Amino acid sequence: MEGRHHVTTTTPGTDEPILDTADDPQPGLRAYLEVKRAALLARREAAKATPREGANRLRATATAESRSGVRRIRIRHHQIISDSGADFAGYDLGPASPEIQLGVLGSCLTHVFLIQAADLRIPLDALDVEVEADHEPRGGTPGFEEVPIYPHHITYTVRVTSPASAERVRELHEAVERNCPIYNLLLNPQQITGRVVLNGGPQDG
Repeated sequence: MEGRHHVTTTTPGTDEPILDTADDPQPGLRAYLEVKRAALLARREAAKATPREGANRLRATATAESRSGVRRIRIRHHQIISDSGADFAGYDLGPASPEIQLGVLGSCLTHVFLIQAADLRIPLDALDVEVEADHEPRGGTPGFEEVPIYPHHITYTVRVTSPASAERVRELHEAVERNCPIYNLLLNPQQITGRVVLNGGPQDG
């Protein structure tokens, strides 16, 4: 194609090709996947050199805002707002929790597609993931006892733009489903333990 050529880059310190990238005003994701692959290889080397110290403990805190009831989720130095619609005493300032869950799945699938594409050296020009689910707010109430209270019939659609063959994209998809943390979290039953700390209540004598 006139005005466009392909260049092959290599992993620093090796002759190993990373990805075939396009010198284009709109290069899509290929240049990013070069950086992602280098970071992935560096993390693997660092993991080999670091003694295992157990799993990381992740933490998120959700607080109900005074007066509005808006849920403010704090994760490290990040914040996410969750809210209800006007018909449920909310202001629609953010998505509801079930919607956030779908977004979390979509984000994780998207990220793992990028990781696995970089690892497998499959070039991508564009990628988006759409997640859908059924959610019946009346689930569990009289007349809807058999309807789940949680989102169900979850589906996702991945739209990929790539010069790779259909066989290689299938290979990529299979690798993503094997390695996506949130996808596998939702597929496999989890044990959740909880406790309540009472502040300001009557003290036991």
